[in-house]
Amino acid sequence: QVQLQESGPGLVNSSQTLSLTCRVSGGSITTKFYYWSWIRQPPGEGLEWIGTIAYSGRINYRPSLMSRTSISRDTSKNQFTLQLSSVTPEDTAVYYCARGTQPGRPGVLNRGEYGVWGQGTQVTVSS
Repeated sequence: QVQLQESGPGLVNSSQTLSLTCRVSGGSITTKFYYWSWIRQPPGEGLEWIGTIAYSGRINYRPSLMSRTSISRDTSKNQFTLQLSSVTPEDTAVYYCARGTQPGRPGVLNRGEYGVWGQGTQVTVSS
């Protein structure tokens, strides 16, 4: 069935750009009506929605991160990406990609609202 897997460097220096890829298998990222999101969890903190790219290609970002965030997709490879620029140690977190049935929002995030999750990947930003 549908599976998601994150990949990218686990260690990033401050001021650099964090780049991650979510590879999707078992289903198309263009299938209605699914939404493909990036979510992170800092150590000891709750889940934080970063942004979403919809099946249509429409993109929404968390307002507090919007200026540093870029989400894109490659439909030929059935994958989508996250770029977070000018990172600081506060960006250290486990980063997840996930599939849901509605657009993300910058409120309380419940894991159960997303049907499929990647395994997550630890990203540490050096100070």
